[in-house]
Amino acid sequence: MTDTPIIMREQQYEQINAVLERLRTDSSARVVFLVDKNGQPIAVRGEIGDLDTTGLASLAAGNVAATGGMARLIGEKEFPTLSHEGERESIYISVLGRALLVVVFDERSSLGLVKLRVRQASHDLAVIFDEIAREASTRTANDLSAFAEITDEDIDSLFR
Repeated sequence: MTDTPIIMREQQYEQINAVLERLRTDSSARVVFLVDKNGQPIAVRGEIGDLDTTGLASLAAGNVAATGGMARLIGEKEFPTLSHEGERESIYISVLGRALLVVVFDERSSLGLVKLRVRQASHDLAVIFDEIAREASTRTANDLSAFAEITDEDIDSLFR
């Protein structure tokens, strides 16, 4: 999985929520999640009701990890999409780098429509995540330069 947390500004979080809401509306989905690969929900939009969002996020990440193991056994890196169809509800999961886009939909929609709308949302989310990654690398460089000024004498003086 990933070791570093995803750190974003409020504006980026709002952009993500706008993309998820547009996806939910355009695909007639019940609920849309963005989850990191560790199973932590990043954002949720839609008809949550009594749905255990934390449990679903965790299970979606576990599902992707398990099917990733199967993919490697047959020579694939991973399966970029997964779908589970039930009698009344279905789930579509798309792997987007460090994140998973999880769409829960019912008879108001179809797998084809969800796939089509996820494709555009994935592009929009990739742009946002590229910006987040650029800012993270800048933050890391700035953090390291701040520590460069600290000498061994400074550290020793802290413990006197």
